Amino acid sequence: MERKPETGTAARTLAASCVAIAGNGAVVFGYPGIASPYWQASFGVGRGAVGATLFFMLGAIGLLMYPVGRWQERLGTRRLVFAGQALTAGALVLAAFAPSMAAIYLWAFAVGAASCFVYIPTQTAAQLWWPRRRGLASGVVNLAFAGSAAVMAPAFRAMTEALGYRAMNLVTAGAILVVGGVSAAFVVRPAGAPAGSGPEVPSLTARQSLGTRALWLLWAVWAMQGAAGIAMVTLATTVGRLKGFTPDRAVALLVAFGAANGVSRIAMGALSDAVGRQVTLCAAFAAAGAAYLALPLAHTPATAAALTALVGVAFGTLFAVSAPLILECFGPAHFGAVFGLVFTAYGFVAGILGPWLSGHLLDVSDGNLALVCGYLGALCLASSGLVLGVRPPGAAAAGKPAKGSARRPA
Repeated sequence: MERKPETGTAARTLAASCVAIAGNGAVVFGYPGIASPYWQASFGVGRGAVGATLFFMLGAIGLLMYPVGRWQERLGTRRLVFAGQALTAGALVLAAFAPSMAAIYLWAFAVGAASCFVYIPTQTAAQLWWPRRRGLASGVVNLAFAGSAAVMAPAFRAMTEALGYRAMNLVTAGAILVVGGVSAAFVVRPAGAPAGSGPEVPSLTARQSLGTRALWLLWAVWAMQGAAGIAMVTLATTVGRLKGFTPDRAVALLVAFGAANGVSRIAMGALSDAVGRQVTLCAAFAAAGAAYLALPLAHTPATAAALTALVGVAFGTLFAVSAPLILECFGPAHFGAVFGLVFTAYGFVAGILGPWLSGHLLDVSDGNLALVCGYLGALCLASSGLVLGVRPPGAAAAGKPAKGSARRPA
């Protein structure tokens, strides 16, 4: 019989997880846009050198997401979350006194590493406390991670203008260390067997999961759909320029993508609790594929923004819904390590297949938008098909649907 969560502790853990991950998310998504003009002016570099910070950030995520998942099994959630806060704060202090872009690249690597230390335990704790609403819990944590920049970017700008770049870094570092450190104390897993884990889904170790079809299907989905999603970060404004939109309207395409990416994380996570994980992921990826194929034909800024928003919805859905699907496929005991294995596809492959290759195709084809969007749309459609084949290893052998693939009772 499924054990109901202790409502007070479950709510407190979810809130603490959101607070803990919001600080790191603000630094990942909101801080670079404010700091990059300072870096360019101070170190005499161009946008390309600043943009390379993304490579180091994703590299750290690819390298460390799996080890952090393993460490969680031994060290617990609170210690890892606190380590993530300390690492984020330390990275900001490094950036405050950085003598060159090399130090900024080290900042980017440290912030990417800190994301692993915060993301894995907050996702784990939130889902285990909300077993019947795992998609919603995952979506709430993901929204705090991705959406915090919308609140903090203006604050970073205001502090920079009032206090200066260095002081802004130090104040932010102190706030993250204090607020994030306190919140870490409340990010705890349920005692004993995870609530609602269910005996029908045995927990597999990371090594055992490597021998399953489900793991490699999810890895391929994260490589391809992750590539199609992250590519829009740099492609959106390029689409606007190629279509002759004004600079403001070109930026609006990126805003539409970002807003949809954030809001969809909670909306699609909740939807997956009702209609199933694979169905939700498949529909979102297929919609993104259709949007990419239609984007070269969009002639108005409003239409183009609506299409980039659909890509944002799929990107947000990938993050919010994949986590509960992985937990329900491979069990809760080694969720962090298995999730880390899947995430290596995003850290190591998605950046190459997405922003790098799509940019290269635009260069060699003299801005052929149909070619690039056709390629990225194909990645989405392939992901849409592959995710339907994901089944828990035991259920797959028996021909059973994955847990969460059918509608759950309320």
